[in-house]
Amino acid sequence: MMQAVPRSLLRRAGAAALLASASFAAQAEYPEKAVTLMLSFPPAGATDILARAIGQRMSETLKQSIVIENKPGAGGNIGLIAAARAAPDGYTAYMAAVTNAAIAAAAYPPQSAHLQKDFVVVAGVAIVPHMLVVPSSLPVQNVGQLVAMLKAQPGKHNFASQGAGTLSHLESEVFKAATGAEVVHIPYKGSSQALPDLMAGSSSMMFDSIPASMPHVKAGKLRVLAVASSRRLAMLPEVPTIAEAGVNFSADNHFGLMVPKGTPPQAIAALDRAVRAAVESPELKQRMQEQGVELRYTPGEDFTKVVDEEFRTWGKVVQQAKVRLE
Repeated sequence: MMQAVPRSLLRRAGAAALLASASFAAQAEYPEKAVTLMLSFPPAGATDILARAIGQRMSETLKQSIVIENKPGAGGNIGLIAAARAAPDGYTAYMAAVTNAAIAAAAYPPQSAHLQKDFVVVAGVAIVPHMLVVPSSLPVQNVGQLVAMLKAQPGKHNFASQGAGTLSHLESEVFKAATGAEVVHIPYKGSSQALPDLMAGSSSMMFDSIPASMPHVKAGKLRVLAVASSRRLAMLPEVPTIAEAGVNFSADNHFGLMVPKGTPPQAIAALDRAVRAAVESPELKQRMQEQGVELRYTPGEDFTKVVDEEFRTWGKVVQQAKVRLE
């Protein structure tokens, strides 16, 4: 004969089942509201263009809006700190310009947030190399002619950048160190502010993102002399790499999606699925490639190794170039 189950045990089992059901439901419901995607650069630049394109596709998978929040300044540190301080609840993500963050970490005094220490990688999303552009009015057609002109007139030419401590800035510092050219730095807050002055001739050169500069190249207002990537780009097969042009460095400019440390695993998994669906969309891949963006999904564990390598590499470059910023 079966023994009766004590009512207290039944109550405990029922409560446990309800808790498990509630826990499952909570996980299944993520996201219940819009997700904010922070970035460290202003609108219209490469990071912004990339974030909006991927965010729109992610929202389709998540069935919630992705709200882009631009927080530029201090070589990317303002946006980095804001994202690191956000609640780790899955509703704030950060579009990290990894190469830029590695440079800022080495060039600035220690900040209150650090990409490696305060974030968890969701996935790598893209490579967005820079290119060396000059005003179309400048009488040079290649890197060799640019270097010769700058060295013939030391200190009389400026170079524009997306801001002090950005990749755009350090690429020119490495260019100066490698060629012996004396060029004066004029920092701006992003490409959108720098490009009008560059086209007007206030500066003689700039390393800038392809999505931001290419429309002006096509319009005949800027001339591209080289790409800073480690290999030539499919969209610009005739343009040499900066190394091929005789200046020995390369910067592929990696981007990845990250979240504050402590974000629930189920939220990270959901964001990862949405990112992968966006990045592997053939239509979006083609559209972004036409703007100079190579979409490339990299799982979180593998992209963490990419981040570590970028910090090691650019830490050494900053030290060798003797770049220190306040």
